[in-house]
Amino acid sequence: MITAIRNKIKSIPSWIYWLIMAVVLLFIIIFNDVWDGEDSFIVFSLFYYIILFVSIVRWIFQQTKSILALRRDKVNMEMLHLKSQVNPHFFFNTLNNLYGLVKKDPEQAQELILKLSEMMRYSIYDGQNDWVPLEEEITYLKNYLELHKSRYHKKVSIEFNATIDKDGYMIMPLLLILLVENAIKHGVEKLRHDAYVNIELKANDDQINFTITNNFDPEDQEKGPGGIGISNLKRRLEIGYKKEFDLDLTKEYSTFTAHLSLYKV
Repeated sequence: MITAIRNKIKSIPSWIYWLIMAVVLLFIIIFNDVWDGEDSFIVFSLFYYIILFVSIVRWIFQQTKSILALRRDKVNMEMLHLKSQVNPHFFFNTLNNLYGLVKKDPEQAQELILKLSEMMRYSIYDGQNDWVPLEEEITYLKNYLELHKSRYHKKVSIEFNATIDKDGYMIMPLLLILLVENAIKHGVEKLRHDAYVNIELKANDDQINFTITNNFDPEDQEKGPGGIGISNLKRRLEIGYKKEFDLDLTKEYSTFTAHLSLYKV
């Protein structure tokens, strides 16, 4: 029966509840002088003020909870939006490249199609998770680089060295790819010859260190490497890692180096 009464009270619109509380308060104020000293009136007033206090505290708690939920939803939506901005036209360019490769070298085309399939699976499914094993992110990067190598008809040096001292490292998905895309876009894609990208990843002592260096044409761009990809990376780091990271970007004439250290792993 108590549960039924509680459910009926919850079903009452909040404005009606607060209207009733206001009317009762007005009643207490009006008849305070008339019934002052009456034990029943004192008990009634005390009981009312206790209910009023509890109701106000409960209302403040609900409002705070609602505000925090809205902020959390906003952060989640922003994170999904940032993930969706990971260079989508790469897939279309790769498909166009594979179309021409199917007749020329069917075996290589099949191998690259498999890598592209693995990348798309990771991007669509695993990319929606908050955290993924570091090994999966590394595989994604390697597939990305292999597909890029197949596109070029010029000499490009791309090296990727990764060492992990133990299993269990976790990372935000599609995070490191933003630095790799930045190096490819502003370096390899723009240079006609002697383009290079050197990547080194070390996971030890419960932290991840990622360093990527690429060359670029200083005369081709005034601002140098950067742009939306770096901005998205910084925002994702702020959301997911709070202050548990360091990001250093260095540009020296024709060389750009990005070093990222992650401590929340």
